[in-house]
Amino acid sequence: MADTYYMTSEEMKKAQERLEYLTTVKRAEIIERIQEARSHGDLSENAEYDAARNEQAANEGEIVELGYQIKNAQIIEESDDNSVVHIGSKVTVYDDELEEETTYTIMGTTGADPIHNVISNESPAGAALLGKKKGAVVTVKAPDGAYTLKILKID
Repeated sequence: MADTYYMTSEEMKKAQERLEYLTTVKRAEIIERIQEARSHGDLSENAEYDAARNEQAANEGEIVELGYQIKNAQIIEESDDNSVVHIGSKVTVYDDELEEETTYTIMGTTGADPIHNVISNESPAGAALLGKKKGAVVTVKAPDGAYTLKILKID
């Protein structure tokens, strides 16, 4: 796990709400399902019981991870500085190889959503773009090979 988790105040609020839900509502629902499954008798061949116990383990793991992230969070202040790419920036880049423009939002690891072009500051592209200015050409060292991006716009 990372030492510092960069979050916006909105992401922190969502994480705290999710943790509250997992520790109160979902934990109670799972315990109820485990008790119901136990009442059916022999636990060695009880698929309901096994499924509920697996869900309980996953829930407890998520509780631990979220708690750690919240404890080690650094809140990112909103910034109007568009001179360089920073966490929270919306960056439009041009990829020569693909011959296309893409806009990424750079966030901390907890806020990343690659499907919606929200990338982590620790991702290859996010790390390469951080601290760079408009017009800069950066080399992204990805697992499947390096490629370059030109920064067209920073919002």
